[in-house]
Amino acid sequence: MKHILLLSLFYLIFLSPSLAQTQSGPAEKKITENICGCMTSLDYEKITDKQSAQQAFVDCFSKQSGLLIQLAEERNIEFTDGPAMKQLGIDVGKNLMKDNCEAFMKLSVLMAKETEEGASTGFAEGKLKRIDSKDFNYFILTDGSNNEKSFIWLRQFTGSDKFTSNSSKYINSKLKIKWQEIEVYIPSAKNYYKIKEVVGIEVL
Repeated sequence: MKHILLLSLFYLIFLSPSLAQTQSGPAEKKITENICGCMTSLDYEKITDKQSAQQAFVDCFSKQSGLLIQLAEERNIEFTDGPAMKQLGIDVGKNLMKDNCEAFMKLSVLMAKETEEGASTGFAEGKLKRIDSKDFNYFILTDGSNNEKSFIWLRQFTGSDKFTSNSSKYINSKLKIKWQEIEVYIPSAKNYYKIKEVVGIEVL
């Protein structure tokens, strides 16, 4: 129940029409600072999808339960008042946005990310043999039997910044790729084909 409540805060923050709120007190400032610090210290190489981002979000809020009680007292709110406590969480989220907490925004983008509707997803591990540059970039992984598997880089994904420059240093590194299967039209073949698009990479 607590996890559902905390996750609902994220969506309500962005549905709220304004960032305006009352002046922050000491407890509110402290909890905002602590949550931003928690999110900043996260290992984003391991946060590669919506589920892991949501869990990290919940964990950082949950660690501040003591301060949340102090914040409720600061606002003269009963801790058992669900709607009022939810509003407190929304206000903290607004503070994180107002204070330009980059880690919060990064985590928010990951939480809002959805795979294509109906697309199958999976993971693949192997050594990076090469990155083929054609019309798009393709990550070529090899497994224990030296079989090659290809994954296309179409859009920005979690971990893509590592490969935008000097990607050759990751050759022969072991990678874990999260992919989603999408159907695309290949003009040269004049037909539609299913390909595996990279949606996240973790260097192991």
